[in-house]
Amino acid sequence: MRSDQRILAIECATEACSVALFGGDGNEDGPSLLDHRHETIGRGHAERLVPLIAELPERGRADRILVSLGPGSFTGTRIGLAAARSLAIAWGADVRGYPTLALVAAMARTGPEHEGREILVAMTGGHGEIFVQPFGPGGHPSEPHRSLPTDSAAGLFRTEFVAGNKAAELVDRRGSGVALDLLPDARFACALPQALLTDRLAPIYGRAPDAKPRHLVSGS
Repeated sequence: MRSDQRILAIECATEACSVALFGGDGNEDGPSLLDHRHETIGRGHAERLVPLIAELPERGRADRILVSLGPGSFTGTRIGLAAARSLAIAWGADVRGYPTLALVAAMARTGPEHEGREILVAMTGGHGEIFVQPFGPGGHPSEPHRSLPTDSAAGLFRTEFVAGNKAAELVDRRGSGVALDLLPDARFACALPQALLTDRLAPIYGRAPDAKPRHLVSGS
């Protein structure tokens, strides 16, 4: 990527709606952050995402777009993907997707006390479960993500540092560890390992769908 290219990051796979614009020569840590917006809204990403992008310099226009793929809110993830695709067509931009849980792990590693440590990410899932995934010191996942009841996750993972909006709950259940209460923030998108970026722009599902095809239910 040229040093003068701009990057727009979009994150709306959770209750956070977050965008960030990067550009300039940057430094060894990556491109410089030019501006950002971050709101915890719960729902309503469809109404807020585009206005937040429009508040960025030059209405957020960029040469590359990074967008969250989940797992998380299915609706929020699809809204982010739709916006990224539409802007890419309008701007002639390149689009890459990234895993939401990996972004939370990257955020946790920015603290000097957590640098070089394994991080377990714990985020809100569906049906009362949580999404959990461990990440190694370099920010790469050491196991696939899972959707589990909190008690099951607490018994399965002993990683000391737990990050995410369900970190405190998990640490409390098992009675040990350090919780970092975090929601995904687009400002940290450029801290993601490049190997985790993908041009396969499809949502990452946290669990198998509840509904089954009719022929499987009927046995026909």
